[in-house]
Amino acid sequence: MSKKIWLSSPHMGGTEQKYVQEAFDSNWIAPLGPNVNGFEKDLALYTGAKAASVLSSGTAAIHLALILLGIKPGDEVLVSSFTFSASVNPIVYLGATPVLIDSEPETWNMSPKLLEEAIKDRISKGKMPKAIVPVHLYGMPAKIDEILEIANHYKIPMIEDAAEALGSTYKNKALGTFGLMGVLSFNGNKIITTSGGGALISDNEKLVELSRFLATQARDNAPHYEHSEIGYNYRMSNVVAGIGRGQMEVLNRRIEQRRENHRFYKEHLKDYPGITLLTEPGPDYFSNYWLTCIQVNSAMTKDLTREDIRRALEKENIESRPLWKPMHQQPVFKDCPYYGTGVSDKLFENGLCLPSGSSLTGEDKHRIIGIIKNTLK
Repeated sequence: MSKKIWLSSPHMGGTEQKYVQEAFDSNWIAPLGPNVNGFEKDLALYTGAKAASVLSSGTAAIHLALILLGIKPGDEVLVSSFTFSASVNPIVYLGATPVLIDSEPETWNMSPKLLEEAIKDRISKGKMPKAIVPVHLYGMPAKIDEILEIANHYKIPMIEDAAEALGSTYKNKALGTFGLMGVLSFNGNKIITTSGGGALISDNEKLVELSRFLATQARDNAPHYEHSEIGYNYRMSNVVAGIGRGQMEVLNRRIEQRRENHRFYKEHLKDYPGITLLTEPGPDYFSNYWLTCIQVNSAMTKDLTREDIRRALEKENIESRPLWKPMHQQPVFKDCPYYGTGVSDKLFENGLCLPSGSSLTGEDKHRIIGIIKNTLK
């Protein structure tokens, strides 16, 4: 069988083992230590945020951010419907209700128009939303100026889910730094990885400090174990943070490699009617192109669908994946309020994520594109 090509596999830079070895040599195997502190400083410096807290996952970061906003049972939180379930699950952890907002077609992210419609409707029903969680999908910046303007107008705090968007910017400002808090992920398939992990970033250093406190079981400052509130075991370990420090050294290179993948696919698919790529809508948008995504318009491809392309790649041991199934279509969230016009439904029906790892070779890419072109023919 031909060599397996994954959708987005981890890609080490070479210096990760140095930081991990330092943890072993100094016996900093205990959860916290110099790598944790160093990784947090690296992330703050890179994003321009004043502080960062490194955690066990991006999901943990969203959960803590909602706790820090005081989200309680019965509250409502506005969140993108077109996303991975980890953006929405923490809302339910707290007994709150996700209010799902559909996408706009340019960036595939939360529609500002539908967001405002939802806010007005929830207020008319006596439910003032307590937070807004827009997602920067596949590394593409959302229409964050418009979303933030609405959030500020209604005085609703915003948590940015930038789990897929480390290195992406809007108007030269890092995603994750527009809202009160931002969330990052270092899961194994992300642009850089710590195997598993995430971070909370903010210009509000007090909130970041509180997130660290809650993430270490909310242990009070006492010689014995004293707890005045419920805490969580969400802190990233010193060993894992060492991988992150090494990965930060190659982050810009990884972004360029992902963007090169996007350029390659765009160039090779430009002459095929019915195939369109998610691309930056204008000069203000800079995407890390974590994943290169296409839409397949079967009316222009002689009834060929995204599934035909996916299956053709799968047959050749190449992983691709349908776009996220919107949360309002998921059985677990089917009863949540939803404001939409069908944009994300169409995207899910016709969309495909192509292999986009930064370790793809030229030979890999030509093999992938050859199969796609043969299928389209």
